[in-house]
Amino acid sequence: MKCLLIASESAEVLFHWTDLEYQRNIQEQYGASQEEGEELPAFEDILSTLFAPIIISYSTMEDSYTSFTTDNNHIYVLHQFDECLYIAVNGDGEEKEDDLRRKMYVMKKMIECIEFLERRLVQQLNSSVERAGEEVLHAFILVHTKLLAFYSSRNASILTTSDLLALIIMAQNMYPSNVDLDDQSPEDVESTSGSGPESFYTPEPSPSSRDSGSSDRPDRRGTPVFEFVDPDIQMAEDSLHALEISPPDPSTPRRVFLDISLKDGLYPMMPHSMYCLPLWPGITLVLLTKIPTSAVALSVYKYLEDFDKLEKRLREGQGSSAAARSPLNMQDVRCKLDKFVKALGPSELQSAQLQIVWTEFKNRAFAKNGPGFNKDLIPWCKKMKTQLCGIYRQCFLIDSTDFPQRLSPGLQEGAQAMMQEKLMDWKDFLLVKSKRNITMVSYLEDFPGLVHFICVDRSSGQMIAPSLSITERTTSELGKGPVARFIKSKRLLRYYSKNHKGETVKCYELLTVHLGVIPTEIILQHCRQLASKLWEPSRNPLL
Repeated sequence: MKCLLIASESAEVLFHWTDLEYQRNIQEQYGASQEEGEELPAFEDILSTLFAPIIISYSTMEDSYTSFTTDNNHIYVLHQFDECLYIAVNGDGEEKEDDLRRKMYVMKKMIECIEFLERRLVQQLNSSVERAGEEVLHAFILVHTKLLAFYSSRNASILTTSDLLALIIMAQNMYPSNVDLDDQSPEDVESTSGSGPESFYTPEPSPSSRDSGSSDRPDRRGTPVFEFVDPDIQMAEDSLHALEISPPDPSTPRRVFLDISLKDGLYPMMPHSMYCLPLWPGITLVLLTKIPTSAVALSVYKYLEDFDKLEKRLREGQGSSAAARSPLNMQDVRCKLDKFVKALGPSELQSAQLQIVWTEFKNRAFAKNGPGFNKDLIPWCKKMKTQLCGIYRQCFLIDSTDFPQRLSPGLQEGAQAMMQEKLMDWKDFLLVKSKRNITMVSYLEDFPGLVHFICVDRSSGQMIAPSLSITERTTSELGKGPVARFIKSKRLLRYYSKNHKGETVKCYELLTVHLGVIPTEIILQHCRQLASKLWEPSRNPLL
């Protein structure tokens, strides 16, 4: 029976969280006042109606109250933070007034991480002259693999769930958490001493003769094989017996390619720069920036689509008149592509090759005495697409040291210092909280007699399972551990509807462990309620 709500001064509910028991209780009370056959409104509307008198009275009374208890022993604690009113409710007696007040302060602090990213960090980075033309579009803080705060600028495209998950895995790979060692077997632990930099061990050098500098050893067939050993190489092998690789330089960005959606369509593989700035072990600040040459990628995508459409129409037998009347106006493409090639300049080899092929294409397509738009132009459409792909490769897939485009090291260090100062008093709390995924304690309260459960999506191989212990050794990150290995060993299932053959039917498997004294009908009821709770929509698909 718990609820946490944030409202504006105009009684608008900005955020709410309730447990399942509180939600049922409110819906039952509201449903009792409804006429028979009338459907219940949305739960958000019920909360707004229920809390509106409390919010209005709190804001209008001269001597505002900070807490009260209702006839049914529900405790309400209220606190005004700036222009927002926080209300915490408990109805099961597990939390006292001080506990609710502490919960509100923690929630307020979490919201300040989010606001800090937008109002100070991102604005300061984007207004600096040291950003080298880059613009921070997305910023988020990771605690191990959990999202603490996430911010996207208004002019940024929505970051897809798959891209966000890939970025989290990349950040975890660059700065792995120490909890990864807990999931290793004893043999793995013996082969990786400590949690320092990764080490590569070379085999012992073959025995050699000091006099001749050569050695002989028989091969599998018994024939002597002579092996000459250079003394300098021998010394190098001895000194590099354990070669250690230092951690990645956080000031060097990673080139990542994300799907973005603009007004004129979807653009896959748009290049961005990714900065992973470690704050403390296990806590990382990630910045995604728009690079100065992103307009080149947009142009390449548009021209690739134009030539692909033209090639398709030429294969279908449409002549020059049809090409001129079609929505694909080649005269407009010609004008824009001329400016694009001119802006690239002939200095780079790939740009010069594009200019040569484009000139030949124009002579064949637009010249008065040329063949015009017919099937003879199809090979030149392919050549143009090849050259455009070469421009994309040259600009975004090959590292260029001549024109370093990145946030300056000083700017990155300033961002790290700002976030460390903001989170200093909370880092230990966040690291502890991040160890737990689904806390079994809450499910024991909601489903008495339930010991453990595993929910498996058999169509995608994903699973949801609570942590059995609060110790760090039993936690699992990124699908590691014995339970995850067992789930991965099952074969994926695909079901298709007979009536809708083109649609895939999801297949879920729910495994539960109950105490033996629990009746069967209660277990079935738990399974239905648990499935409903697990599939409740969330504001963030990863949480």
